[in-house]
Order: sequence, then structure tokens, then C-alpha cells
Amino acid sequence: MRRYSPHPLRLLSTRTVAGLKTRRHICTQCLITRAGDKRRNATRFSAAGQKPLSVVLTRSALSPSRFRQFASVAAATAEKAEISDHYGPMQEYDRRVKEGLLREDPHQRGIIQNLQNLHDDLVHYRARPVIHPSIETLKPTKSLFSWFGPKPGTGAIQEIPSDLPRGLYLYGDVGSGKTMLMDLFYDTLPSTVRSKMRIHFHNFMQDVHKRLHRMKMAHGNDIDAVPFVAADIAEQANVLCFDEFQCTDVADAMILRRLLESLMSHGVVLVTTSNRHPDELYKNGIQRESFIPAIHLLKSRLHVINLDSHTDYRKIPRPPSGVYHTPLDSHAASHIEKWLRFLGDPDEPEPHPETQRVWGREIRVPRVSGRCAWFTFQELIGSATGAADYLELMRCYDAFIISDVPGMTFRERDLARRFITFIDAVYESRAKLVLTTAVPLTELFISPQELRESMKKEGKVVDDDDDESTSHAMQHMLEDMDSNIDQLKNSSLFSGDEERFAFARALSRLSEMSSKEWVERGMGLEKSGGKQERDAWAKARSHQMEDQM
Repeated sequence: MRRYSPHPLRLLSTRTVAGLKTRRHICTQCLITRAGDKRRNATRFSAAGQKPLSVVLTRSALSPSRFRQFASVAAATAEKAEISDHYGPMQEYDRRVKEGLLREDPHQRGIIQNLQNLHDDLVHYRARPVIHPSIETLKPTKSLFSWFGPKPGTGAIQEIPSDLPRGLYLYGDVGSGKTMLMDLFYDTLPSTVRSKMRIHFHNFMQDVHKRLHRMKMAHGNDIDAVPFVAADIAEQANVLCFDEFQCTDVADAMILRRLLESLMSHGVVLVTTSNRHPDELYKNGIQRESFIPAIHLLKSRLHVINLDSHTDYRKIPRPPSGVYHTPLDSHAASHIEKWLRFLGDPDEPEPHPETQRVWGREIRVPRVSGRCAWFTFQELIGSATGAADYLELMRCYDAFIISDVPGMTFRERDLARRFITFIDAVYESRAKLVLTTAVPLTELFISPQELRESMKKEGKVVDDDDDESTSHAMQHMLEDMDSNIDQLKNSSLFSGDEERFAFARALSRLSEMSSKEWVERGMGLEKSGGKQERDAWAKARSHQMEDQM
């Protein structure tokens, strides 16, 4: 059952909040004294962001038997809260499968593991206090970057916290289980989440526009009210869950990037379901170019998960997440494990070492499963390897997993060149590539600081005294792959045109190799023709490798 209201959001009074909390949480099987009720209500007011009641429970207020009874109930409640933090979406899914409420589905279980990973992150996450921007910071300011256009009130949006857990963007067709998955996640959120909200995205945006209108009526039309409204919403919810995320209105498209960025800057974790991949949102909409930054933000700050289940003739489902994982967090290992099972040998997934020979030298491959080879970045790129080694690896394997890839600044230019040579070999042999990286792909070969220095050398205006506005503008550039490639081509960081082109081409090829078509080609998925399609691709790739040799 959906948990959102069909009506726009409205602020609730203290009495209403208390009533809602009481109806939801009081157990009818426990008879607790009035003093105990007051104690619990005080806790609920605090959780709702209201001032707690000054209630102190003492032995003199209760009879000895009543005091012992309440103490036992309080201890049991604390123990239950501790246990509930370890009861997440996966445990609830197992319970429903065991009771016959749901059918076991390996693809769905893989998706729920992503929900469980975020649940575990939230157990240890503490959102920072919400700080409302002042009215002065919401007034228009002159843009530092003329090519980005005017950005009023940029200083009102703070940096997104580095410890903010990466949210989830779940998309799939009707009937793919979006509502059920959101139920599992929302209903099992840990007690460390102080406040939460689940709402239909259309209703949410209606409420946002009403709030913006009230702000402009009070302070004038020139004011940038988005950061202030976002702060209000952040006070209501540390975790914000959207059902049916979509954008069909130009008014929504114009503010969505700044709204989402403002929410994240206050430490709000976003989880959303949608019928469309982020790249398909607001397609063919009016002024869609203004909406592109919102798409980049969704893809860079949320894990994009495909809910549509495709049957593989080998009985191993394709992992729902993309082939590239950022950052090198606690979920990077599970990302590798899932893709190793999909790309490797499903019957013997446990990896083993192998040794290949090229020109009399040995190339040690530390982990192999089927036709998939797994190296750490240091094992492959950090050692003395070159183009001949990579070509031999392409002949022996169809897929590669490279883990622990660092950001490579000017000091690591030799490593970057070697890595680009490997990327070119993978691309030209039409092999698969899975990566876990410390930084987003757009920052793989050029850091924000290097970009700043490059722009200065090219005579572009960069104000060192306004770090916040500058960093926001550069962040938008770094999130945009096409803009990043253009910046690399024109950057003064590289020694010549050929080097600039090689770095820009590597980013372009990494982007192409992450596409669904590239990843699924030749994998024998039933919708593409099954085993016959896989055999035909293997034969075509074999001929291609022979031609290259």
C-alpha cells in the first residue's frame, strides 16, 4: 500500500503530530501508567522536532510495582530499537518469502541488497543540523562564469557533505515491484533516522511551488527562494522518498537541479522510484538543456538501479547497477562480486589465478572466472605492462574488472597514459569493462584544482575569493561528461594535441562502454536471442581479434 498522501504537503500542528505518532506507535497490549505515557509522548515530540515536555519519572510518582513495570517496558523498548536497526529490507524480504507473501526472485534479491546497503549506511549516518540561509544570500548575485548564465543566490547553497550516503534511483516498467521495494525500505528505516517522508513526486513539486510563491510574495520576485524552501523541507525529513519521479512541467525542470542540490547540502538522503532512466526524463521538453544538470546530479549522487528483470540462459541475472561504481566504499566489494558472477563462469564463480605469456614474458592474472579477469589497478597498471601485454589479455579474456582505480592528477600522468592504453585495447576488442573508482569518471584524469588552474591559464575569470560559487560552477562542469571532454581537449594541462585527444577519447569510450547495449551484447540474454546470439558474437569477436593480430 502506498504511504503518501494524494494532497500537497502542509505543516502539521504539535497536537496533530502527537496524535499521529500515538496512533502509529502505541501498543494496545501494553497497559502503562499515565506517567509512562507522558514520558513516551515527550520522546515523540522530540523526534518530531518539537520542544520535549519536562517530565521526570521518579519512584515517588509511581508505586514500586508500577515503577518496576515501566522500567521493564522502557528497557525492552531500548533493546527492541537496537535490534530493529539490524532488521532491514533484506530481513523483511526473507520473512515475506518464508511466509509465502512473496516469491523468491534472484534478480529482486540483488536489488534489495542495494536497499540493505543504504539501510546499513543510515545506521551510522548522522545528518548535520539544518542551517537556513539568510535573506541577503538569496538575493541575485553577478555570475562569475558567463557561459553558465546567471545563477542568482548561488552562495545560499552549501557544499554537499562528504559523508552523505549515496541515495537510490530505482526505475522500471509498470509491475516491476517499485512500490513493494519502497515499502520494504521505508518501513524498515533504522532508529537513527530522526525524520522521514514519503510522497508522490507530483504532489511534492506542487507543494514546493506553493512555498516558493509565498516566499516571493513576501520578499519580492527577484529573490531565489529555492535554498530557503529546501531548508524547510530538510527540517521535516532526513530521508526523503519519492514515488513516481518524473518531470513533465517546464517550471519543475527549471528549478529541479538547485532544489535537489540544496536538499543534499542539508544532508537529506534521497530515494526515488521512476518509470524512466534519468537520461529519459523530460525528453523533448521545452528548454531541456536547462534540465540536463539535474540529470547529471541524479546520476552522480544516486545509484541508478534497473528493476526490469531479464532472463539469462545461464540462470545468472544481470546486476541491476551500472558497470562503474564510485566511491571506494563498503559496497565496492559487492559490486565486483555481482559482476564477476555475471561475466564469469556461473558454475564455478570462485576466481583462481592464471598465467599468460607474451614474447617470452609471463603475465600473472591474479583472479579469473571463466573468461573474466579481475585485477586491482596497482596489479595491472602499477606494474611494468604495455600495449603488447594488454592485447594478449584481450585475446585470452572477454571481460575485465579493474578495482581500486584512483584519481590521476598531473603527478600520476604516466599511470594515466598506461591506463588509457588499456582502455583503448578493451574498447577496440569490444570487451566488457567493470570499474570501482575513488572519484567520478569526469574527475578521473583532471581534478577540480587542476581545472581551476587550467582555466586561469586560458584567461578565464576565476575568483579565488569566492570559492563557493566557483566550486559549484566547476562541479556542474565536471558532472557533465560532454563538457568535461571539451574541457580536456582545450586544456593547457597536457603537453600536446595528441595527448589532449587521447585523454578526451578515453572518457568518451568509457561512457560508451557503460551503455546497456555494450554490456549485454554477446551475453546470451534471452530477449536478444539467447545462446545463439552469444555464440554468434563470440565467433564475430574471434574473427576481429585475428584481423587485429
